[in-house]
Amino acid sequence: MSKIKHLLGISGGKDSAALAIFMQDKMPNIDVEYYTCDTGRELDDTYKLIERLEVYLGKNILKLTTVDSIEDVPFDYFLKVNGNYLPSSTARWCTGKLKLEPFEKYIGDDQVISYVGIRGDEEREGYISKKETIQSIFPFRKCIWSEDVVKNILQNSNISLLSEYSEELVDKEKLSSFKEILDKKLSLHFSQRQKLNSLLDLCVVSFNKVVFKYLKEKTDYPVGKLDEFPLIYNKDVIVRADVFRMLEESGVGVPNYYKEIEFEHNGEKATYSRSRSGCFFCFFQQKIEWVWLYEQHNELFLKAMEYEKDGYNWIQDEPLTDLIKPERIDQIKTNYIKRYKKLKANNNSNKLSDILLDESEGVGCASCFI
Repeated sequence: MSKIKHLLGISGGKDSAALAIFMQDKMPNIDVEYYTCDTGRELDDTYKLIERLEVYLGKNILKLTTVDSIEDVPFDYFLKVNGNYLPSSTARWCTGKLKLEPFEKYIGDDQVISYVGIRGDEEREGYISKKETIQSIFPFRKCIWSEDVVKNILQNSNISLLSEYSEELVDKEKLSSFKEILDKKLSLHFSQRQKLNSLLDLCVVSFNKVVFKYLKEKTDYPVGKLDEFPLIYNKDVIVRADVFRMLEESGVGVPNYYKEIEFEHNGEKATYSRSRSGCFFCFFQQKIEWVWLYEQHNELFLKAMEYEKDGYNWIQDEPLTDLIKPERIDQIKTNYIKRYKKLKANNNSNKLSDILLDESEGVGCASCFI
């Protein structure tokens, strides 16, 4: 049997960095390889975070690229290949060429378990490879398994088999309740999500043990080829506050672009920051983040402006030359503060960045989720 690779992609953002720390501290028996897919156009703080993380992990983080020449900036190379057509939410060639292709080229046909830093307070699945040799695992979530695994195992045809597994693997005091949930068939009145949550609420470890046995005996998933998998005993659910705490306590630190900077606008004080890692000109940025870039990293904003030509813009129907007009910046900041006040009433956090991060997370580059 070929060796199973354990891979964790470092995007340069908070969640993937915290996951690397988590795996190092909590799962030291899992030999994880770390990698990053460098576009050549990240913020400097991204590269600094990766350097600090290498020190903490005591391992090199592999830099992957599909560009052969070290003199070529990966993004600029593929921009030229694409006829200077800037990527957008509807044409994300940057994700495919700069993130996914280097990753899948590197692993080839190897059996891979890919650890993904989606938190327990997020409702999204992230990148799931179409290659059967790659299995995604989500250590921060209550359910560490991907949607395809859950769908496979909880189908009605598996009820008797899972019940048999539970006799062996579930503690006696929970066995009756566990089997009662298992025996209830999926229907219009009892969804897969309801069944999954019921089992997890009863006992995460019992459910994980049943899934692990099923994967080993009935599937070709990479996890099923392991003799043991320590993560099935993990009960921690990691949320955003935990991520920031882990980064600070480890000494790796939080990238500066997450740190709020205060500004005053029309007599009102507010703060802004960047909501995610990635290229400094990412088209998924909110308008206020473009203003942040213009005011805090003007040289990078001007560089982003240089890419806009031949009618191609980062923001649909709004070139950056228009966005930085005084009246437009005034409008963006005014709308930003209004939105903050409206959302604050429905959010437990008093931090402006937390509230606006809720709007932005769930979209963006797949590098975080491989």
